[in-house]
Amino acid sequence: MQTLKIIKIGGNIINDEKSLALFLDGFAQLASPKILVHGGGKLATELASQMNVGVKMIDGRRITNSNTLDIITMVYAGKINKNIVAKLQAKNCNTIGFSGADGNTIQAVKRPVKTVDYGFVGDIKKVNTTSIQVLLDHDITPVFCAITHDENGQLLNTNADTIASALAIAFANTYAVELYYCFEKNGVLQDINNEDSVIENINTESYQTLLKNGVISDGMLPKLNNCFYAIAHQVQKVCIGKPAMLFNETQKHTTIQK
Repeated sequence: MQTLKIIKIGGNIINDEKSLALFLDGFAQLASPKILVHGGGKLATELASQMNVGVKMIDGRRITNSNTLDIITMVYAGKINKNIVAKLQAKNCNTIGFSGADGNTIQAVKRPVKTVDYGFVGDIKKVNTTSIQVLLDHDITPVFCAITHDENGQLLNTNADTIASALAIAFANTYAVELYYCFEKNGVLQDINNEDSVIENINTESYQTLLKNGVISDGMLPKLNNCFYAIAHQVQKVCIGKPAMLFNETQKHTTIQK
């Protein structure tokens, strides 16, 4: 079975031009098929601050009102996505930038209000692999931003980690899927202030212990939840760490196991 690499980048990699350039140099050289998913929350938060739009987060997830949705659409689907696509084209990596609305690739529903009203946030309902497969078959790399749609004309903010996980699961019957979450840390850290304290392997049991002891919190919570969901749905490999883990087997990182 052919391997499909799905790679999600976020955090300081996107904000730092040098880090982004180094990542894209390596990504362009990776064998196809591959899919790139990007976040951009930090840049969206900065723009929101400049526009005096308040930002509210709960358990690492952004509350999205109409003003916030306008900002993240501009940042995610516009500035960041097209910047990445252009830079990859310059490296002879043929790409097309996507939101979930493009090609009807990722359909979602507005998250129902339970204890928290997240606003215009989407929970993924379906991934249209047919449209994406056409691109992969022609050696074109999709680059997804963190926007989906509800099939009724409404765009929805959707966690980029969740999009990466959903894409990985959708293709798990077609490919041997490897899912990588790349950010500025070496992996999941035992001590957030010690870059060398990488927890190299986390399984379901050890994850519960880490949660109980408060080692994992905030933005890492949704990331790890998505990791475990993917590994439970036939995704072959799930790793978290710096982009160097993609190109250097000795690079420390965290591997998620059942």
